[in-house]
Amino acid sequence: MSFRDDHELHKRRLGRNVGLALVLAGFIAIVFGLTVVKVTRGDYEPENAKVSN
Repeated sequence: MSFRDDHELHKRRLGRNVGLALVLAGFIAIVFGLTVVKVTRGDYEPENAKVSN
């Protein structure tokens, strides 16, 4: 019992899917990083909620 070789179309599609997954993961990492920076700096609070001395 032998398995058939993958068609050339499937090989190209796999490469495209891996590339798209890497781009999507990079975008998610950038958005997550920006969110963490904004939260730790306190930029997410409205202006009227900040305490002024």
